[in-house]
Amino acid sequence: MAVARGRSGSVAEIGLLFGFAADTAYAAGQAVLRRRFAWREAIDQMWFLAGVTTLPSILVMIPFGVVVAAQVGSLTGQIGAQSYSGAVVGLLIVGQAAPLVCALMIAGVGGSALCADLGSRAIREETDALEVMGLSVLERLVLPRIVAAVVVTMLLDSLVMAVGITASFLFQVLAGHVAPGSFLTTMTDFAHLSDFFVSQVKSAVFAVLAAGVACVKGITVKGGPAGVGNAVNETVVLAFLLVFLANVGIGELYALMAPPDGGF
Repeated sequence: MAVARGRSGSVAEIGLLFGFAADTAYAAGQAVLRRRFAWREAIDQMWFLAGVTTLPSILVMIPFGVVVAAQVGSLTGQIGAQSYSGAVVGLLIVGQAAPLVCALMIAGVGGSALCADLGSRAIREETDALEVMGLSVLERLVLPRIVAAVVVTMLLDSLVMAVGITASFLFQVLAGHVAPGSFLTTMTDFAHLSDFFVSQVKSAVFAVLAAGVACVKGITVKGGPAGVGNAVNETVVLAFLLVFLANVGIGELYALMAPPDGGF
């Protein structure tokens, strides 16, 4: 019976997520057609998310870039291909590391904060009050947060990408004794503009997933303050899972569609 209840709960969770996605898409269409998108709320959320995620993302990416440079430098040195270290570092950071770091920051730091905020509003019955006044919770609270997460994550992806490549470049040049021109030449030869665009698409998809999970968990919270805490924990775990699954799917799709030298 316990297993059956667990399976039933999992199916209900999946149904809730798909239903929420459909309702949010409909609300987005209505907001665009009727020109009533809550821009001020979206801008406020952009400032908030940028404030809580920018510094942690940079602090995570600097040592990550150094570690990638060290490992790549060691491997390329063993096979006599140090001149190609820039290409490998560029593809790893642009294609995988930068969007994942941003997504994990949005899911872990920003998503938990969004869930806690909406959960607090829900247990104080603020969301019920909006519905009573004839205002859509999805349009007023959810859509601005998802849009803010997408914008911030895409901008953060570019910043983190630059930080990671710079850290790798400095380590390779100063510690690995790789010629700066060789590093930059091979990186620009193998890392194409399409890789950057795919990285931006990844960031946007990851942000939608992370912010969407945070919002649905927040507005459906039950059980008072303890329920908010449980919802935050569930948000982080589920968002991480969806982000990694989406990363695999997008990576495989791009590998099938892109030329061999541009895949990652």
